[in-house]
Amino acid sequence: MSNLRLVQRGSSEDNKRAMKPPKQLYVVLIAYMLLLLVSCAHQPIPEAYDPPGFFMGLWNGLTIFFALIGHLFDNSIRIYAFPNSGGWYDFGFFLGACIFGGGGGSVASS
Repeated sequence: MSNLRLVQRGSSEDNKRAMKPPKQLYVVLIAYMLLLLVSCAHQPIPEAYDPPGFFMGLWNGLTIFFALIGHLFDNSIRIYAFPNSGGWYDFGFFLGACIFGGGGGSVASS
């Protein structure tokens, strides 16, 4: 009898690696599932005569901490106005909250 060995073309680790889907596929699937999930979300249509705009958003952003403390004791106190004017109110709110919180300036200087 001769000593014949069967030679495999690749190890089992190579086969497992070849069968594994790429990581990009997982990222695409997760992004698709999130998009599918949030596509069902909607906001009610704001019906207001004079909705708050940029400056009221700025004020609400500056007083966010105090409004949060007040909201703990009284549910009628809100930290965010609804209905509002949309993007400008949001920008003012964000800007006010950043100014109140320091805007990350202390982190950037160290």
